[in-house]
Amino acid sequence: MSGTHSDVKGTVFRGATVVDGTGAGRYRADVRIADGVIVELGDSVGGAARTVDADGLVLAPGFIDMHAHSDLALLNEPEHPAKVTQGVTCEVLGQDGLSYAPVDDTTLPALRRQIAGWNGDPAGFDWDWRTVGGYLDRLDRTGPAVNACYLVPHGSLRMLAMGWENRAPSEAELDRMRELLAQGLAEGAVGMSSGLTYTPGMYAGTEELVELCRVVAGYGGFHAPHQRSYGAGALEGYAEMVEIARRSGCPLHLTHATMNFGVNQGRAGELLALVDRALDEGVDLTLDSYPYLPGSTTLAALLPGWATEGGPQATLARLGDPAARERIRYEVEEKGSDGCHGVVTDWATIQLSGVGSPGLADAVGRTVAELAAEQGRTGTEVFLDLLIRDELATTILQHVGHEENVRAIMRHRAHTVGSDGLLVGARPHPRAWGTFPRYLARYVRELGVLTLEEAVARMTGRPAARLRLHRRGRIAAGYHADLVLFDPERVRDTATFEQPRRAAAGIEHVYVNGTAVVEGGRATGARPGRALRRTGRGAEAV
Repeated sequence: MSGTHSDVKGTVFRGATVVDGTGAGRYRADVRIADGVIVELGDSVGGAARTVDADGLVLAPGFIDMHAHSDLALLNEPEHPAKVTQGVTCEVLGQDGLSYAPVDDTTLPALRRQIAGWNGDPAGFDWDWRTVGGYLDRLDRTGPAVNACYLVPHGSLRMLAMGWENRAPSEAELDRMRELLAQGLAEGAVGMSSGLTYTPGMYAGTEELVELCRVVAGYGGFHAPHQRSYGAGALEGYAEMVEIARRSGCPLHLTHATMNFGVNQGRAGELLALVDRALDEGVDLTLDSYPYLPGSTTLAALLPGWATEGGPQATLARLGDPAARERIRYEVEEKGSDGCHGVVTDWATIQLSGVGSPGLADAVGRTVAELAAEQGRTGTEVFLDLLIRDELATTILQHVGHEENVRAIMRHRAHTVGSDGLLVGARPHPRAWGTFPRYLARYVRELGVLTLEEAVARMTGRPAARLRLHRRGRIAAGYHADLVLFDPERVRDTATFEQPRRAAAGIEHVYVNGTAVVEGGRATGARPGRALRRTGRGAEAV
């Protein structure tokens, strides 16, 4: 395990308990880093300019967030305390089929409005890119605190090729999507995301996704779908994603893999049986989850798909039309809207977490049912009028999860970790600040659902393999020095639903590319991160 003593520089972690990201057992060692890489491990490594006493602390590879919504945060607030203070050193962006590259002058304003609830829409922000390569270049010029990978968003491709129309693409339109996707992959994206409950991705059929996934497979990437349902049609939705992977030969990563709503209580085993069958048949499949019960999205996501055809302006126009409002009411209250995963909406489970309009700030933290009772109105009336008044910018928590499902999924052999954290809003979901320490505190130390080695592998080595990162995700000589040093007895999430922007406890030091972004439990403000790009067909991301 020991290397050759060389020049005296860099940093040495003395007496660390190394959990190396492979799932193998922990061991005690000194670890030296220099020039951004791990250069030496052993019982007594050479000296360095700086020594960190790591006795009693765990040294692990930096955590990888497989599902992040930091697309603008990394550019607008690049010190990124939400993630560095919980040990994250790399994030995967471009999620759920909607993000800001590729775009043009028509689709960019619509996207800004549509996903303002996810990412905000910063005043005076310079939107100086239109392509995937341009966005990755902007990340590099900005220099965020963490590294980032990017998925080409299918919904954004569809907007460019055919707008917001609810139909199958023509062959020319499909060719345009193929062309744009191939360009984004060639410029460094690691795969494609899709958002099949969001406009316009929800209008795509299976065949369209198979054809695009064949392009992704040709570049060695993977498909990360937000599938068509996590409620009444959850198993059918997962089965469709597996079938797309089989037919296209494209690796599949099931993002925020959950079985939510009352119809799915206790049914995680059915999902995992489907996953196991696919793995046994040779499908290249992984998944991620967050360790909380509530989900989070935009309030507008609950609308039926037909109500969002044509984009945000057309949606807002419909919300003021009495006939359209009645049709929406019927679907959300009686039938079960596809926007609410085929389940009749229970307004008591829908809690506002953020608004765009300052005049609605008092509604944050309240459920739609509470607002309706206070105003003497129905939940649907409050829902529709909130969307109009806030111009679709409202974000919500959905209290629809089940603890037994969460635990079963995180035990699975294909599991990785993703926060799905939204960073904007007055009271966003605490998973944006607490996902990784919550796994270590609640599900490792307190409940023993996972061993420490298993949890770290799910946060590091396994996602690095899915992303095909070059020499990241493990502690080994020659690997990049993306590292986290934490106290296994004190590490815990402190972010709550009432106070969601609180840094973790017990995360002592975090390094990105060999530079400290957290020291002594506090963010340093350093910004050594960069875009990790796939450099060619089948290449690793570097």
